Amino acid sequence: MAASGRKKSTAGVAAARRPEVRLPPLVPYEGEGLEPDGDYDGLRFDGTDLTDASGRGARFLDCALESCALDRTELARARFIDSVLTGVRGVGTDLAEASLRDVEVVDARLGGVQLHGAVLERVVVRGGKIDYLNLRKARLKDVVFEGCVLSEPDFGDAHLVRVEFRDCVLKRADLSGVRLESVDLRAVAELDIARGVDRLAGAVISPPQLMELAPAFAAQIGVRVEP
Repeated sequence: MAASGRKKSTAGVAAARRPEVRLPPLVPYEGEGLEPDGDYDGLRFDGTDLTDASGRGARFLDCALESCALDRTELARARFIDSVLTGVRGVGTDLAEASLRDVEVVDARLGGVQLHGAVLERVVVRGGKIDYLNLRKARLKDVVFEGCVLSEPDFGDAHLVRVEFRDCVLKRADLSGVRLESVDLRAVAELDIARGVDRLAGAVISPPQLMELAPAFAAQIGVRVEP
């Protein structure tokens, strides 16, 4: 795996470094469930039902998870490195304090994912829909959300560095206490901030987005706007 070089956007904003995951020939996973602190290297999980499985602290290196069921799967403090998750689905997946580095998540359908306290570095989330994504106190560096729908994501007290949102929908996002550095929101298809509009320092938005957010900005500083 080799990460792509960092680029500058047209406005001089530091662009996120994207992962370039090149998986080696993979061996089909033939086990059942997961093991806490398990070590999974060079495996393909193809349609594996991991419902209620416990892989707390497990390590996934050079792995592909394809169309796997992750309902209530416990993956707290798990590590995903140089891996691709495609078409995974589930509700209540626990990835609290997990580490994702050089990872692609494609067309996921997830709800109530717990990623609070997690560390994401060089991660792309492309397509799919994630409801109630909990990223409180998480650290995101060089992360791209692209063409996906994030419904009521919680970024409370998280730290985002070089994060891009491209052609995606942000519905009722909670930015309470968030810290932003070189976060690019200009290409968001729909930007809906429920809380924390005052925490947008460090983000870049477009002129049309500024007009849409003007009432929220005015309310934040106590300005009344009347005809």
